[in-house]
Amino acid sequence: MSAAKAMYKPLATVSSVMGGIIAGKIFTEIWQRMHPDDEEPDPKDLSRSTQEVFIAAAIQGLLIGVVRAALARGQAKGFHALTNENPE
Repeated sequence: MSAAKAMYKPLATVSSVMGGIIAGKIFTEIWQRMHPDDEEPDPKDLSRSTQEVFIAAAIQGLLIGVVRAALARGQAKGFHALTNENPE
């Protein structure tokens, strides 16, 4: 394993965590625009409908997946451009 590949793993982990944080902020912004007087539903809050909780969870999961995949893809392409190696 090259030194560059050894450095890739920790950077990928940090990128993944940052992607989750960014996606959470995007979700909060979208939810506040859709429901200005309300915060995102908590699954344990039984006063919220099941449909609303599931829709919020689906949107949040979609955003997290897309943002993390975009960051991982960009990082892998950048790594390849700099080292001419595959990150795996």
